[in-house]
Amino acid sequence: MEPTMDAWAVTRPGPIETGPLERVVRPVPRPRGHEVEIEVLACAVCRTDLHLAEGDLAPRRPGTVPGHEVVGRVVSQGPDAELYAPGDRVGVAWLASTCGVCAYCRRGDENLCPYSTYTGRHRDGGFARRLTADERYVHPLPETLPVTTTAPLLCAGVIGYRALQRAEPPERGVLGLYGFGASAHLTAQVALAQGATVHVMTRSREARELALEPGCHSATGAYDPPPEPLSSAILYAPVGDLVPTALRALDRGGTLAVAGIHLTDIPSLDYRRDLFQERSLRSVTANTRKDARAFLDFAAEHPLTVAVTPYPFDAADHALADLAADRVRGAAVLLP
Repeated sequence: MEPTMDAWAVTRPGPIETGPLERVVRPVPRPRGHEVEIEVLACAVCRTDLHLAEGDLAPRRPGTVPGHEVVGRVVSQGPDAELYAPGDRVGVAWLASTCGVCAYCRRGDENLCPYSTYTGRHRDGGFARRLTADERYVHPLPETLPVTTTAPLLCAGVIGYRALQRAEPPERGVLGLYGFGASAHLTAQVALAQGATVHVMTRSREARELALEPGCHSATGAYDPPPEPLSSAILYAPVGDLVPTALRALDRGGTLAVAGIHLTDIPSLDYRRDLFQERSLRSVTANTRKDARAFLDFAAEHPLTVAVTPYPFDAADHALADLAADRVRGAAVLLP
């Protein structure tokens, strides 16, 4: 008989209280071509997984298995795979493949590839006992890194790192973070290590307390003005109403980067009040493999404190519900 495994799939996208994530039994995937089969050791839970489950971001195939922050171990290889051997520890992230030949790929902007695919959206992800991934988009991980705290680095950390670059903070500038979940928690530590002053604006009292632990200079309500003009800012909360608020908090020449893959509608902007004096508004679209490797190298040289809330694999639906209700401290991580 064909071997099977447990997994969680988005069977009927909708509000989290309707149970869009369902426990299923699936055949164990077999690697083809450049793919490797990976045993999942840990998978962090991202807000993008919640957007997929609730239908804000439509899955590209029925019954998709979410999860794109995977720490795992290679079990077997496809016939063309040669980069990893069985037993190697690897990380699987959001970017699953690109065409490699379009203008965006050729110029190094593979995150903009119109033919890109993503783990947990186009192909099954890590809310399962095993998955397959193209080895060319898999990242080597040392055995010394704990699986629980490494998993959130593969999306929350990487996308935060790219968002920080997109915000273009000046040397020893003043950075504002709107929303303070897993990604912002890691971005704050990177910015602090680089000498920035960091102010956090978020609705959750517990998140404000968490923001002060790594040394952020203030933590106030989401719509409160920061204590000083911001050189740059990153919006993590998927709340379009915060865009004008964050723009108004920018100093002259400042940049706001919107880090989420989903955002509610942005209200009308007042040009003079919100954008004049060369304030900039930029989006952040996924990340490149180069971003991921640069961030993982940074994390290896500057150990980051990763706040996690562990969940057993059987409680993946509860993890998503807690994330929706802001009950997760740091990053939720599914463990076998």
